[in-house]
Amino acid sequence: MKLTARAVLLLVTSGFFAIHVHAQQTGPIWDEAIGGVDTLFLEEMTAGEIAAAIRDGFTSVIVATGGLEQNGPNVVTGKHNYVLRVTTDAIARKHGKMLVSSIVQFVPEGEINPPTGHMSFPGTISLRQDTFEALLTDICNSLRQHNFQNIFLIGDSGGNQDGMQNVATALNSEWHDDSTRVYYISEYYSEDIWSYDFLKQLGYVQLPDEATAFRNRIHTDLHYESIMAVVDPQLVRAQTRLRNGNYEVHGVEIESESELVELGKKLTEYRAEITVKAMRAAVAE
Repeated sequence: MKLTARAVLLLVTSGFFAIHVHAQQTGPIWDEAIGGVDTLFLEEMTAGEIAAAIRDGFTSVIVATGGLEQNGPNVVTGKHNYVLRVTTDAIARKHGKMLVSSIVQFVPEGEINPPTGHMSFPGTISLRQDTFEALLTDICNSLRQHNFQNIFLIGDSGGNQDGMQNVATALNSEWHDDSTRVYYISEYYSEDIWSYDFLKQLGYVQLPDEATAFRNRIHTDLHYESIMAVVDPQLVRAQTRLRNGNYEVHGVEIESESELVELGKKLTEYRAEITVKAMRAAVAE
């Protein structure tokens, strides 16, 4: 039998598709998860380890949004991303059976051209709102494809919140007959925002609310700086500031790196408690 070029192409294509599907169905390599690494971040796990975790009930996952923006003269532009490395890990461990998707490092920060908002400062990278929401939508669809059942959206910056709410609403409407749900957890950011009340309980009283203009100018806070110090105190230039005798944040003076790190650990646990409580309440509704 003589085959035309089109027929040969169809046979090859069909054969490839059949092999691809078969590999996805069997794939014994995915059962060969080595494990032994204490991490909950997808980007630090192998595909086999993730598959094993999902089979073991790790069907909840965090999608966290940070940002790259100006934060005054002493704090690196990746502030929100570094904070999320600490807080999402704590949240996932406190919640149990939960993993963390790669942190979304780029978010809306203002108009790009002409620049507005943080885009007026060097180092800031901004996304258009529709780009941001499309990115979150594709991430959530990808996680759903791999059988995650509860997808939690949290954001470490005020400008991220509306986009996450929009995506959660749209996807839950689209997936109304599906077992996977998306939950936007506003409490992570908004409940006791910047942990002011909690800090006061610990004896750290920052500038009063009428100093908002000054606070916005340097765009940092004791809440953020201390949690960043858990990752690395040099992200907030702690050694230099302490050496110069002027480590001060909104009227609060810090005396040592250890003080800053220990405060960051307490704040991390505090925000984890707030967030896990909100997550459980959202699922129970």
